Amino acid sequence: MTPGILDDLQHMSDLRKTSVINNVDIVALQETQLSSSGSIKEKDFTFFWQGKPSSESMEQGVGFAIRNRLLGTATPPTGGSERILKIQVQTRAGPVTLISAYAPTLPPSPDSKDKFYEELISTLSEVPDREALFILGDFNARVGALHSSWRSCMGHFGLGKMNENGERLLELCCLHNLCITNTFFDLKPQHKVSWRHPRSKHWHQLDIILTKRSHLHLVKVTRSYHSADCDTDHSLVCSKVKLIPITTHI
Repeated sequence: MTPGILDDLQHMSDLRKTSVINNVDIVALQETQLSSSGSIKEKDFTFFWQGKPSSESMEQGVGFAIRNRLLGTATPPTGGSERILKIQVQTRAGPVTLISAYAPTLPPSPDSKDKFYEELISTLSEVPDREALFILGDFNARVGALHSSWRSCMGHFGLGKMNENGERLLELCCLHNLCITNTFFDLKPQHKVSWRHPRSKHWHQLDIILTKRSHLHLVKVTRSYHSADCDTDHSLVCSKVKLIPITTHI
C-alpha cells in the first residue's frame, strides 16, 4: 500500500455507506484522486484503485468497490490508467467485463480527449465479441434526446441537448455497437439526471452506463439515486441486470 494512503481513503467511508444502502454488488468509482494503484479490504467491500504516479498531482483516478463475497470470482484489475480500469467477474451465464471510465471535461484540449477514447477503444478490443460488457463512467457528456438521429445506440428517453463530448460518446457507441442504457427507460426526470451545474442550477445526465446492443436485454433499469450519501457532487447511477454472480466467501 502506498504510504499515507489511509488518509486519502477517508472519504471512501461514505462510498461504503452508498454501496450498502443501495444494496449493490459492484461500484465503479471515478475521480478518486488517489495516487498509484492498490486495494484495501473492508467489512463488506474491497476497494481497488488506479491513479497517477505518487510523484504527480493527485487528480482524476478510477476504481471499483466489489462486495467481498464476489472476490473469488473477480479478476483483480491489472494495468489500466488514471482514467480507465477493467475487471472481469464470473457469472452463471459466463464472464462479464466491467470498465470504470472517467472522461475529460469540456475545457481540456482535443488531444486529451483523443487519448482517452483511443485508450477506451483499445480496452474494448480486448473483450471477446460474445462476452457481456458494461462500461460505467463519468463521461462528462450530454447525449441529448435525438433518438431519430442515433437509433442504434440511443433509446426514446434521453434528456436535454447534446454537447461536443456527447457527440464523441455517441460516435463511439455507433462504431462499437454499444447502447446508452440510461436512455431506454421511461423514468421520472429526477431519476435520469446525475449532476447539477453549480451556477445555472440545471440538472444534467453526465454519468452513463453502456452495454453491447446484443446484451441490452440483460438490463432491467438504469436510474439515478439522489439519496445516496457520498462525498461527491454527482448522484449515484445504478443498473440492475439479469446476471447472477457466482458467490464465494473469503
